[in-house]
Amino acid sequence: MRIWFITGASRGFGALITKEALSAGDAVVATARRVESLDALGQHESLLKLALDVTDEEQARAAAAAAVERFGRIDVLLNNAGYGLLGAVEEATAQEIEKIYRTNVFGVLAVTRAVLPQMRRQRSGHIINISSIGGYVAYTGWGVYGSTKFAIEGLTEALAQELAPLGIKATVVEPGFFRTDFLDEQSLVVSPLSIPDYGETVGAMRDFAKTANHAQPGDPARFAKAMVQLAHADNPPLRMPFGSDTVAAIEAKNAHVAGELAAWRELAVSTDFPKERASA
Repeated sequence: MRIWFITGASRGFGALITKEALSAGDAVVATARRVESLDALGQHESLLKLALDVTDEEQARAAAAAAVERFGRIDVLLNNAGYGLLGAVEEATAQEIEKIYRTNVFGVLAVTRAVLPQMRRQRSGHIINISSIGGYVAYTGWGVYGSTKFAIEGLTEALAQELAPLGIKATVVEPGFFRTDFLDEQSLVVSPLSIPDYGETVGAMRDFAKTANHAQPGDPARFAKAMVQLAHADNPPLRMPFGSDTVAAIEAKNAHVAGELAAWRELAVSTDFPKERASA
């Protein structure tokens, strides 16, 4: 049995994974900004509902302590809370940028730092951070949002290295487009400023987001089952993409980077000090 600590558990992936984990016989500490928003999860002897604003470090530490008091340990931390921002980099306001970073990046840091002391004491645990297809490949209109997920990719990669000697695993999950409420107003902020010069790029992406909503190829229920399987793996991967669209995007980017590196390799390595010739 695993003891989960899940942020953003009131809806979307968080709610589905909570239910799937409970069905698998695990226990879950489900958190959300408003504890009453967790009512839809129902009642379960292995479920603890807590209010948690992930940007509040003190509240994060209190929630972690409550989880340990109830269940004795934390085996899986799922940093799931977050939201999207659609708009050109130039269109996004400083306030919009700072706000999304507070949740998507600083919130992940706050909760992770709150849970890690317990995992270090246990010498076990698995931190799973939800990134995105946009955390590996950049897209027009998603630059600011994607940058928060690129940050999570780097943080998770470093965590995996730092925590490996302590018996703690770290995985960054990269979902593609799944049929959740991510493109709804409650999960997505659209920058109100629309600069005409970006009409063919970001404007087209805004239109696409409207038509793609609730028509995405990914099945959230299958994703939830896969996430429980991932959490129960003895040797989980550092990166775990989900969705054929994510796999295709990763393969395309890797091929592009390899080709670009080959084309510019000579200039890339030309900046080293010349190698000294061995004396005869």
